[in-house]
Amino acid sequence: MAASKLVDPDEFIRWYGEGKTYSWIMDEYRRKYGLQIGSGTISNWRHQLGIKKRAVRDSRLIPWAVRPEHRCHHVLQMLRTEARHRGGQPVAPDRLRKLRYWLDNLAAQDAVVHYEPETSQGWWLVPRRPGVDADLIREPGVVTRSRGSRS
Repeated sequence: MAASKLVDPDEFIRWYGEGKTYSWIMDEYRRKYGLQIGSGTISNWRHQLGIKKRAVRDSRLIPWAVRPEHRCHHVLQMLRTEARHRGGQPVAPDRLRKLRYWLDNLAAQDAVVHYEPETSQGWWLVPRRPGVDADLIREPGVVTRSRGSRS
């Protein structure tokens, strides 16, 4: 078994707790220790140290199994950001501004998010159905989201 590249567990825990991004941690390890690590390494350290994931999973906002080609779309990023915000997790100020602008736009259009995995676009803003679509999304007939990965 190879030796761990984790130089200082307390430092890693502090960085992670401060909300440093995986990219920032990888760059800092390269700068400070001359070690090349990847995001999988950071995820493994987090799991080994018993640190909970930052990601907030909210199946009420994202009830779909999202195809890989649709995972970087702006609409999904905004739904994830709203899930973090609702979950009481920190959201960067610039991201929060984008979220507020996006939410204001949805409200002005009286629109909700709809996901069609079989299309190339995937994400759509569609008119809210009064009495049916109570939140930010078009209520799907079937929830297709899997339960998620390890914590």
